[in-house]
Amino acid sequence: MSLSICILLVTALFILFISFSKEAWSGNIALGAVIINAGISSWVAVNAVLGHSYIEIIHGGPVFGEIPIRIDALSGWFILMMNFTVLTGILYGRRYMKQYENKSGMIPLHFVCFIINHASMIGIFAIQNSLAFLYDWEIMALSTFIMVIFEYKKPETLRAAVNFLIQSHICILLLTIGLIWISSHTGSYDFNTITAYSASVSPLISLTLYLCFFIGFAIKAGFVPFHTWLPYAHPVAPAHVSGVMSGVMIKLGIFGILRMLLLVNQNYLTIGYIILTISIISGVYGVVLAIIQHNLKKLLAYHSIENIGIIGIGIGIGAIGIGIKNPYLAFAGFAGALLHVLNHSLFKSLLFYGAGTVYQAIHTLNIDSMGGLIKKMPHTAFLFLVSAMAICGLPPFNGFVSEFLIYLGLFEGVHSGSLSITTFCILCIAGLALIGGLALLCFTKAFGIIFLGEARSQFDNDIKEAEKSKLFPGYLIVIFIIFIGLFPQLILKLLTNPVSLFTSGLKDGFPAVMIGNNLRSISLVTWAFILAIALIATIKRFVLRNKKEVITPTWACGYVAPNSKMQYTASSYVRSYRKLIRPFLLMNKKEGDIKGVFSSPIHSETHPYDKIEAAFVDFPLKIMNKIMARVRFIQNGNMRYYILYGVIFIFIIMIISLLSGIAAYLFNLIKQM
Repeated sequence: MSLSICILLVTALFILFISFSKEAWSGNIALGAVIINAGISSWVAVNAVLGHSYIEIIHGGPVFGEIPIRIDALSGWFILMMNFTVLTGILYGRRYMKQYENKSGMIPLHFVCFIINHASMIGIFAIQNSLAFLYDWEIMALSTFIMVIFEYKKPETLRAAVNFLIQSHICILLLTIGLIWISSHTGSYDFNTITAYSASVSPLISLTLYLCFFIGFAIKAGFVPFHTWLPYAHPVAPAHVSGVMSGVMIKLGIFGILRMLLLVNQNYLTIGYIILTISIISGVYGVVLAIIQHNLKKLLAYHSIENIGIIGIGIGIGAIGIGIKNPYLAFAGFAGALLHVLNHSLFKSLLFYGAGTVYQAIHTLNIDSMGGLIKKMPHTAFLFLVSAMAICGLPPFNGFVSEFLIYLGLFEGVHSGSLSITTFCILCIAGLALIGGLALLCFTKAFGIIFLGEARSQFDNDIKEAEKSKLFPGYLIVIFIIFIGLFPQLILKLLTNPVSLFTSGLKDGFPAVMIGNNLRSISLVTWAFILAIALIATIKRFVLRNKKEVITPTWACGYVAPNSKMQYTASSYVRSYRKLIRPFLLMNKKEGDIKGVFSSPIHSETHPYDKIEAAFVDFPLKIMNKIMARVRFIQNGNMRYYILYGVIFIFIIMIISLLSGIAAYLFNLIKQM
């Protein structure tokens, strides 16, 4: 495993020193490095998922000490998911970056950071030394920051990247507090000491420790109200980086939450309630805001928050299942969560790749400017449609399977016999159904406005379909999306060992057979549905084989001169919905006034704003700015004052040292008496 990470770092240095002379080499070298590293790490991960854990001890010198590398079934599952998404990301990204060659000069550095980022994520899934883990997490955050600011000349890109970096370091701060807390009491950096320490303290302290880790990892995952970095970073990053960030990087937070569930000894019922509450709020809030977005990548970013909420619901009911010793509830919850981690990495990365292809074709992400792209970009439209149906949880695609598992767990929780658990599960069922319905509304809007109808704007360039090498990773993802949807029982078998890490303490064993039978029935119904559609299509083709096709204009409701402005816009499509949820939003509207009988054309814009961001980010910043404004006189530009500040600082240090020396002398004197 350490050899795999070394290969990536050596390749990164090779790109840095060699490919600056020819940027075109960078993507191909990075692709080779990712393939080699993914192959080595995936071999170890597959064995771990099958039950053969990997352990290696690296000697980190006097600073780190011994660094345990442990890859169990949970780490193996995340490594496999991550490797596939990173592989499709580099396959797509090396073609995506072609348009920027010889323009920015950042391409070699970009791919160097891509390789380092891949290595750091493998390290996060494998390293179980607190100090080394924090160093690796910092490397991951900094390499991501550099990838996000690829188009650094745009002010919005810099603002979003700095926002991401600041919140990443808040996350690191909380993780550092938790890990230092453990090491200061145990004298060891090994993760295994977390279990022993949390078992030796009171339940309140153990819960506080877990919440410290949970909030830190929740910032990375994008749970509400820790999500505010995510809708800014995704839209400004290159499409393949957005795909990897949403598909994989935010899952580092999910991995951390799951890992600490295994390590910290706590009341699983209480933790389950906390996670379930935050998750259902995140899921609903994310999709509610996604629907009203005009920027395509920002819309997809809010859907990442929604899907993190769905994953969290699975984790929450799994934890409750452990708390009440219900193996069916625990298995369905954790299996649904882990499968949705994989499923989301597939369809969300594909959606971002589709958004990137559209952006490079028309050079805008404004949905209201699009329209009719299916005629010019049929393959991109097909890939976007498949991923949109998958994210909406429709059969026969993968999103349906993982959400079905979570529903199984929720319905089992309804029959648990506990009033509080039953109430929570009923609310979650309603929330999950609401999420599914709103997701359908959002993606019918997105696909319809972007790809159907007529073009709403005239573009200077000729719109063309992406080249085959750019479409290939998308079709590769579609194969897995459909495979999981058609053969869910096979994927469930791979989930048995990762889930058993959480449920092994339950006396009744695993209900995998019962859930497997349910998935087998779902698979048979799905196949019957597909065969029925194929049969109907065959009969239709046979009946209409001698009919001549007639192409006529679409009926225009009696208008004799229809134009593209008569179509729905992204805003008008969801106008009724927007009015319904307006009390929960901050809407900034700009429009001109109608003057006279024959008014000149007016322009109207609506810009929704996140109320939670206004409360938790903007308001504290406003207070801090007021405080800082009062002491702004210190920075006056006068060198004499700056020298005086230094002298005063040195004088204060001398006084403190003198007083501490006197206090130590008096203490020793009193002690001798």
